[in-house]
Amino acid sequence: MNETSSSTVTEAQVYEALKQCYDPEIPVNVVDLGLIYDVKIIDAWVGVKMTLTTPGCGMSGMIAQDVKNRVMRLPGVKEADVRIVWEPAWTPERMSPEAKKRLGFGA
Repeated sequence: MNETSSSTVTEAQVYEALKQCYDPEIPVNVVDLGLIYDVKIIDAWVGVKMTLTTPGCGMSGMIAQDVKNRVMRLPGVKEADVRIVWEPAWTPERMSPEAKKRLGFGA
């Protein structure tokens, strides 16, 4: 690849974009829910490793596609890959304090 992008996406930009992605059944974004496990950026490629609240989530394909679409809209991103993993398993402890408060989890 001999194309040099003057606009390199940052991890902070990716996380900010992902705050626009929601599980349709939960009114909290995927970042604050603690579903994003890792973000990797290599040149114009962004990889996102994420999980869901339950392995049986019927919306998994839609949520993963939404995450990919949001990342692809960022300037400098030419390719995005979203992987859903189940290890480590998601627990409510992964949520941000704001998400716990919004969903009624005691502090």
